[in-house]
Amino acid sequence: MEHFDVVIVGGGMIGSAMAIGSAQLGLSVAVIEGKAPIPFSDDQPMDLRVSAISAQTEQLLAKLGAWEQIQAQRVCPFRRLETWEHLDCRTRFSSEDLNLERLGVMVENRVVQLGLWDLFKRYPSIKVYCPHHFSHYKSLSDSETARYQVTLKNGESFTTKVILGADGANSVVRKQMGVGLTGWDYRQRCLLIQVETEQSQQDITWQYFSPSGPRAFLPLVGHQACLVWYDTPERIAELESLSLSALCDEIHRNFPSELGRIKVNQRGSFPLTRRHAQQYVKSGIVLLGDAAHAIHPLAGQGVNLGFKDAKVLLEEWQKAGDNWDSIETLSRYEKRRRTDNLLMQTSMDLLYKTFRQPNRLAFFGRNLGLKLAENAGPLKNKALKYALGLS
Repeated sequence: MEHFDVVIVGGGMIGSAMAIGSAQLGLSVAVIEGKAPIPFSDDQPMDLRVSAISAQTEQLLAKLGAWEQIQAQRVCPFRRLETWEHLDCRTRFSSEDLNLERLGVMVENRVVQLGLWDLFKRYPSIKVYCPHHFSHYKSLSDSETARYQVTLKNGESFTTKVILGADGANSVVRKQMGVGLTGWDYRQRCLLIQVETEQSQQDITWQYFSPSGPRAFLPLVGHQACLVWYDTPERIAELESLSLSALCDEIHRNFPSELGRIKVNQRGSFPLTRRHAQQYVKSGIVLLGDAAHAIHPLAGQGVNLGFKDAKVLLEEWQKAGDNWDSIETLSRYEKRRRTDNLLMQTSMDLLYKTFRQPNRLAFFGRNLGLKLAENAGPLKNKALKYALGLS
């Protein structure tokens, strides 16, 4: 039976990053993934799933060797960020304030995944099982070299010291660990709309808070963009039932004038939920990314939190040397990441609840806060550095 140091269940962005990082540390790795990413070509339409990659995430991807390949496909750097509810009370952020080239990069999730998968062939110690599905694991009490036997749905088995659950919000690994979740549904859905814009506005991303939920603009390459529309499940269902031209009319009626004229190409929606695993580590099994935590997407921090998980776990493994797989080492990862993830979740919930208050006193307080934040100087820059992973 073949043996690996690490078995990673889930070959998405976070699982792929962990595979490369583990191989760079000299570990043998198996990656189990049900579906390979579709190869890239310039004439493909934009994917709906996009992420705002922070400076810290970009640094990690560069260290892993994937960033050059990702940039060679299609990315959109942005240098400005604005958020507002009332037109006269905006909070503005700029890369110039921090002496940075850019605040971040908008990129399709699949492009990031492809950039990482392209590196697999450089590492003979990585073996990809795709298209395959994880079935179950069992403990090996009589083995000196392995803790677990992992079995695929086709019956194939191998052994490992550590299992990483990077298999998303509905993680099978987490369920088999017997780890519970805390969290709730926000009773809202998020509609993603891929559009072409009449005007060039690719250096800025913005978010406008409306009474029924935020509206956001995420720039993409060329004159393309992803619009984000948060609203009640009923309203989102109504919008999804419209023709593309009718949806375009609704967007023009409900989005700020900054957007300008647009053409709708495609759309899709998902529910908004908060989830947090009650523990990230159990013996030699570790949860990362959405398998460990799901956050409200208001500030676009979900994927960056997942990459922070990968970065910290790799740091702890490197520091631990031969004891990389010990429960003490894995627990240090959990201690470092669980608090930070909880802080970000709580911050997003506070922001969400603050802007859901309908009365005029709350409206006045929110906009006064945005106005004060605009003029907060060093405090504003410090908050931005934290969001970018620079502090």
